[in-house]
Amino acid sequence: MSRSVRTRPEGSGQALSEAYDTALLDLDGVVYAGGSAIAHAVESLATAREGGMRLAYVTNNALRTPDTVAGHLTELGIPTGAQDVITSAQAVARLISEQVPQGARVLVIGGEGLRVALRERGLVPVESADDDPAAVVQGFGGADLPWGRFAEASYAVARGVPWFASNTDLTIPSGRGIAPGNGAAVEVVRIATGAEPQVAGKPLPPMHRETILRTGAQRPLVVGDRLDTDIEGAFNGEVDSLLVLTGVTDGAQLLAAPPQHRPTYVDADLRGMLAGQPEVVEVGEGGFRCGGWTATAGADRLELDGEGEALDGLRALCAVAWTAAGEGACGLDGEKALARLGL
Repeated sequence: MSRSVRTRPEGSGQALSEAYDTALLDLDGVVYAGGSAIAHAVESLATAREGGMRLAYVTNNALRTPDTVAGHLTELGIPTGAQDVITSAQAVARLISEQVPQGARVLVIGGEGLRVALRERGLVPVESADDDPAAVVQGFGGADLPWGRFAEASYAVARGVPWFASNTDLTIPSGRGIAPGNGAAVEVVRIATGAEPQVAGKPLPPMHRETILRTGAQRPLVVGDRLDTDIEGAFNGEVDSLLVLTGVTDGAQLLAAPPQHRPTYVDADLRGMLAGQPEVVEVGEGGFRCGGWTATAGADRLELDGEGEALDGLRALCAVAWTAAGEGACGLDGEKALARLGL
């Protein structure tokens, strides 16, 4: 992927599952939502796998172990081994292991996923700031994580112990709505100590490095639903990305995306992995066409003319918005155009 500013979604004459050797798939909002498989996910992943594409599941959630995640996916009808799951716990454990001696103690503020990942790297999880830890690591610990755990982290960090975080996602989706994520917990310790942690998870490079090391991918495609983690992570790793619209990102957010949040491809769901992608063609001065739709920029808003697949209209609108925005975020109003597409 070029680091030049992306001004339109790209096309592909090949199915993406043929053009790339490995799909690096986010989970929540891409494969499942609320614990249940998203429509078309199971059959699309099976078809991609049968065609020779390797599937790897990449998650910022440090609470669950790879075995647990793999078991959940298998129950959903997506046969998965623990080796196919890469977590931010694994990424942060590697980061710590490169900075402390083998066998060092690490104060864990989080769940079992962190403990398993640390042991895999030859490190020893401990529970107290008084256990002489060489590092402190914070990862999502679930709703039952006691408040006193943040105090233990603060005591150690205030003494100068190096501090690491699996990720800093402020929120996580749940079956009842949006809940505080690990980033919110990290803020508690930051406020108490004034320190800054080293962070491993998406969108930062340690997570991408962990994924490539574990999968051996040569032509990876990041597949995600979040612009600020999945797509930015692909940008930072200089690899291509597919945004699916089954999760948190809507059309307005996509049109306003700054360069690091602009995906290579856009599709409705995981069926997009099995198909080529249509070309977005420049027409006239400042106009773009995709399928049966032509998008242009008016005085203060995006204009759309034509008919056809809604996604083609969205792709054309992206080209106009991203071109107009350059390296910033688009200030043109796309609400009416998106409404016409039903997005």
